[in-house]
Amino acid sequence: MTTTVTATAASTEVASTTPAESPLLSPARLGALRLPNRLVMAPMTRNRASADGVPLPVMATYYAQRATAGLIVAEAATPNAVGQTYANITAIHTDAHVAGWRRVTDAVRDAGGRMFLQLQHGGRVGHPDNSGLTPVAPSPVPLPDTVHTPSGHQPAVVPREMTLDEIRSTVADFAAAARRAIDAGFEGVEVHAANGYLLQQFLAKNTNHRTDAYGGPVAHRIRYVVEVVRAVAEEIGAERVGVRIAPGITVNGIEEGDTEDIYPALVDALAGIGQLAYLHVVFADPDTVLFKEIRANWPGTLIANPVLGWGGPLPADGGRGAGERLLAAGADLISLGRSFLANPDLVERMRVGAPLNPLNDKGLMYVGGAEGYTDYPTLAG
Repeated sequence: MTTTVTATAASTEVASTTPAESPLLSPARLGALRLPNRLVMAPMTRNRASADGVPLPVMATYYAQRATAGLIVAEAATPNAVGQTYANITAIHTDAHVAGWRRVTDAVRDAGGRMFLQLQHGGRVGHPDNSGLTPVAPSPVPLPDTVHTPSGHQPAVVPREMTLDEIRSTVADFAAAARRAIDAGFEGVEVHAANGYLLQQFLAKNTNHRTDAYGGPVAHRIRYVVEVVRAVAEEIGAERVGVRIAPGITVNGIEEGDTEDIYPALVDALAGIGQLAYLHVVFADPDTVLFKEIRANWPGTLIANPVLGWGGPLPADGGRGAGERLLAAGADLISLGRSFLANPDLVERMRVGAPLNPLNDKGLMYVGGAEGYTDYPTLAG
């Protein structure tokens, strides 16, 4: 018996599979890139950079171990100093950052892989003890939680409301960071407009109380995201730019208020920028009306990140079943996070039906060093 994966207009090659194979393992295209499979390693912050955001050598090992993914989206890197969220996260706004990331991309390319870099500004999710600066945000609404700093968890501070000049300069910082990412050897960048960070703070009613052209009605609240993506696309080419969104997610205290109105408008506006590399939908549910509407209205490649639980054990299949359901619902590529974290050879394990490593999360996720990072075993030993 033969099954066929249906490709949308922008994305993929059609491949035949046997019953033992998964459509996740069939090849695909992403712009000019040929991907050996449809599995994307999702960006996951691991706090293995230096204090000033330079990727450490262990990061090159970590990503090269996972180079069999169809695409790796590297962890969030900040486009400027004030955008730093936590200690020891990566950045991409100095020559030293470029050099550090170049070691990573060279290692992944030598191992046969392909990488995008996620660009993330934390907005109100930050602390002066991490960045040396007071966080900025659409409005002076603090994060309703503590922030991890070098001296432990501390109460969040009230962010400073961004001026119009700061909005414009931060847009320029994103564009400059994208250029540096290309200089560092990445194939493209992913603009992070999800998970409660700065761009989603502009989208959400509870964090955006502005009364100017960046606040109020949906058309105004999506403006900042669109301006950032357009500036990045103009800097490095639309075909090198992806965008990550998380409709309805409440992480980092976000309450959008009108999710069902925001995302159709945002998707339409992003589609008007040009042929972007992809749209990446986090915690995608193929049964929801909103996911179906996004798929119908997005003209290009859609990466979907399945709902696998937050913080619990990995599913026995690593997300294969959920990913296949999303492919059947029209997604082109499937991003998985913790499954790749615990299984450097996830692609091969799915190919042969091997059991997966359990996730070692005994306080090792964000502490630095190789333990719980590069020491997961592979089938090859």
